[in-house]
Amino acid sequence: MQIRPFCRADFETLYRIDQACFAPGVSYSRGELAAFIRHPSAATWIAEEGQEIVGFLIANRGEKGAAHIVTIDVVEGRRRSGIGRALMDAAEAWAAQRGVRLIHLETAVSNRGAQAFYEARGYRKLERIERYYANGEAAWVMVKSLATNC
Repeated sequence: MQIRPFCRADFETLYRIDQACFAPGVSYSRGELAAFIRHPSAATWIAEEGQEIVGFLIANRGEKGAAHIVTIDVVEGRRRSGIGRALMDAAEAWAAQRGVRLIHLETAVSNRGAQAFYEARGYRKLERIERYYANGEAAWVMVKSLATNC
């Protein structure tokens, strides 16, 4: 597996993966996904095995020195094989190299597997947002400090 930057030709595959990974009301429209990828402060990483895209992550650098994981998507059947970990490593390294001290994301309250994955990486639940997703589901905002004690 390799992690590489996004190329424009990847877009339709990423859209299909997002639609497969998330239910309607949680998955992004083509326009939303394109806007997140094109945002001036965003970076998108692609996980590839052979010539096949098996996952991706979009992050952006926000105001006040924080970064945001917009989405992380891993193809079903390839989960729990290190792809998500490699994508998160890339995003966290990118953020740290830019002096970001805090990184955050949202995950569905019902997605206990994702919560456990993030908690194992040092994220903690900060706030519950009711009706966060278009389908009415609540989300946890989870945060991680990237500051080092040097």
